[in-house]
Amino acid sequence: MLNNSMDIELICVIVNFGLGSKIIKTAKQCGVTGATIAIGKGTVDNRVLDYLGLSNIRKEVVIMVAEKNTAYQALETISKKFMFNKPHHGIAFTTSINRVLGANRLACPVNNIEREVTGHMYHAITTIVDRGKAEDVIDAATKAGSKGGTIINARGSGIHETSKLFSMDIEPEKEIVIILSEVESTEKIVSSIRSHLKIDEPGNGIIFIQDVNKTYGIYR
Repeated sequence: MLNNSMDIELICVIVNFGLGSKIIKTAKQCGVTGATIAIGKGTVDNRVLDYLGLSNIRKEVVIMVAEKNTAYQALETISKKFMFNKPHHGIAFTTSINRVLGANRLACPVNNIEREVTGHMYHAITTIVDRGKAEDVIDAATKAGSKGGTIINARGSGIHETSKLFSMDIEPEKEIVIILSEVESTEKIVSSIRSHLKIDEPGNGIIFIQDVNKTYGIYR
């Protein structure tokens, strides 16, 4: 039985198309019990070296949930095996989760109140907008100093069906943009997206920001 005070991490790995299943196989060997793969598109500001190691090609976004020690061990193994220490081989990061529902082995509350407070170097900025607006999000973020991001098309199998991200229903006509930002740049990037996309007006989208605990494959 799991301890109710265990720490759980969400793992996000972004790699070139075709590598997602290999990432999952390696993670399972480290004790991660399940994963979801989404198809995305990497973006990059061609005027600067993209510290995310992403280019405008198809990507696979692998999302997994695991106990913290297992997550960190899996990421370390994945990083070494797939050479995330080299540019353009992929990126990976983890964020904290307060509670997981629907995964039998992790379906327990997490004691997040007394979690050790550490200095975070990066934030994960997730923006959900109408289909066709993702490039506008990237443009607004780039103007504020972002080096790139990943676009995920949230398509279901039918127009009335939804996808899920972090337990939230995402309508199939939406696009999801994930941007990793250095902490000191986050506010400027978020403000630019809010302004250009008019996020504060009803129906124009949402933004949420998460602390990033571990990162691999990020180049300044």
